[in-house]
Amino acid sequence: MDTATAESFAELADALVGDVDPMDFLQLVTVTCVDVLGGAAAGVLLSDHRGALRVAAASSEQALQLLQRHPDDGPSLECFRTGRPIAVADLAACVDRWTDFVAQARGRGFVSALAVPMRLRAELIGVLTVYGTEPVVRDAATLRLGQALADMATIGLLQLGATRSRERVVERLQTTINNRIIVEQAKGVLAERLHLNMDRSFALLHDTASRDSRRLSDLARAIVDGSELVF
Repeated sequence: MDTATAESFAELADALVGDVDPMDFLQLVTVTCVDVLGGAAAGVLLSDHRGALRVAAASSEQALQLLQRHPDDGPSLECFRTGRPIAVADLAACVDRWTDFVAQARGRGFVSALAVPMRLRAELIGVLTVYGTEPVVRDAATLRLGQALADMATIGLLQLGATRSRERVVERLQTTINNRIIVEQAKGVLAERLHLNMDRSFALLHDTASRDSRRLSDLARAIVDGSELVF
């Protein structure tokens, strides 16, 4: 493991022992995936109370839009259904397999993908997906790194909520998904109010929450309900 990779894993480990908002933690996971696995963007999809995949975090607006449009198509869903990593060196070769997804992904500049399962014991709770802007063949070592990141994401998400029982797991996943929706709404409010694009809106939201030592989801909720007018 090189120095940069070790530092990225150390940052995730530090987050696990601190008082971190699960939303912030998952966002850190996506950014770390891009750094460690050499992709351009990454996202986390979690299973909701009905067993459907929903976006919980994304490292960029392009990845977020793609995941939101295609939670039921593409490598993420196939990974979730099979429980196995899905590595696609060149999405152009999969146009017959995921026609609409490939068109949408390539339209956003993504041409390769890696999806790895997030497991809690024998149960799949989500998928961690990394997108690249150039064709790339993922070797066995990269797949192990991807799985290690997915395992850390799972442990961190559930540990932060002291989650153990099946009911509490479902509740934690659904709460995280709901909080992501609130964050998206807050981004929209800021984008309209300050004439920003969505990436810059999220950066402002995240930086403000960090500066004020507040949970990202709490600040987002306050902006959406109008009780917070700090921008």
